[in-house]
Amino acid sequence: MRIFCINGSSITETDALPAQWPTTLTEGAYYWIACARREFEVQQAQVQATLQTLCGTALVDLHITDLLNNQLPSHYDYTSQYDLLVFRRLAAGQRETDLNQPGVPLHTSAAPHPYAKPASGNLKRSGPPVLHRIDTSPVGFAIFDRVLLTIHPTDCAVRDAYASKLLHAISAESRAAGVRLPASPPDLMLRIVNQMVDGYLELRRELTHQLDHWQTELLDPSGRFNNWKLMLDTRLSLHMLDEICEDQRAAVQDWTEALETWPDGATPAAQRERELLKVRSRDVLEHIERVVHHVRRLEQSAETAVQMHFSVQSHRTNDIMRTLTALTAVFLPLNLITGFFGMNFDFLPLIHTVTGFWSAALAMVLLATGVSLVFWRKRYLARTGR
Repeated sequence: MRIFCINGSSITETDALPAQWPTTLTEGAYYWIACARREFEVQQAQVQATLQTLCGTALVDLHITDLLNNQLPSHYDYTSQYDLLVFRRLAAGQRETDLNQPGVPLHTSAAPHPYAKPASGNLKRSGPPVLHRIDTSPVGFAIFDRVLLTIHPTDCAVRDAYASKLLHAISAESRAAGVRLPASPPDLMLRIVNQMVDGYLELRRELTHQLDHWQTELLDPSGRFNNWKLMLDTRLSLHMLDEICEDQRAAVQDWTEALETWPDGATPAAQRERELLKVRSRDVLEHIERVVHHVRRLEQSAETAVQMHFSVQSHRTNDIMRTLTALTAVFLPLNLITGFFGMNFDFLPLIHTVTGFWSAALAMVLLATGVSLVFWRKRYLARTGR
């Protein structure tokens, strides 16, 4: 568990729930409580008590169930005291944890705990290697006025990366560069979601390169593509990824629409903060649109590559059949001549002459050459370019 107190330009961090919390916070200060899903499950009572102390309310039971559900799709919900956003991440890797030591990842060689839940929420472990590294486990956000509670998968790289970025933002260099800390829990939530979406955008180049390689293999006339099971699994994984991105977009759209219903700020600073939240929400939505567009383009590229492969195979078959038909047409008159002179009659032209064989052979050669030249001019025997 990582807990941050963000107060203007200062940040303090702790790794455990304090025994005593301040009953009041300075203007603009708030907490970010980030814990793993198993950790939240074990320390649920302490977290609820903390929220009751800081915010005067706790999470309802249904929302706790949502935050603990590792199969839940992205969605948005709200109450009069807080908002809830579940967002399936597109990030790298996931490791399980032990309930006896919440928040501590298990080693791959360690035996699983008898009550540990299996890993879930990932794409099908097939297809290109880059798809294996895309973990789609959900991340939960409970957004209060002065607290942001985030529920992450174990050893979440997104949480740690943004925490490092947050701590770096208070350095002298960042201040000189004009780096601005999140001003409120909704602002912090949107920044984390934006980083989660951008994490997939960094992986798209490798995924595109892998599919382009398969397209080259599919369209190679001299190749024999046999990774059909892998191609089918990839198409299924991309289709699942498309559904996940659609749920992400719907959740962020619901959040954006709910943001429009918030009361206007009483001060110009509050109104400006409200406008900045709207701008950042639209920016996150635009990034998700880019992911959706890219995933659909990859799906279409895979489908088009398969269709083009069969078109190329059909073209190759037609080319071979054309060549065989032309060769058959060349030798068909020769078979007619040999069949004619092969009849068992005593009186046939040229059958009893010395020059009969050579005359027939010359006629056959001239006929075959003439037909071959005609077919060559019509490009029936010409090689097609690859």
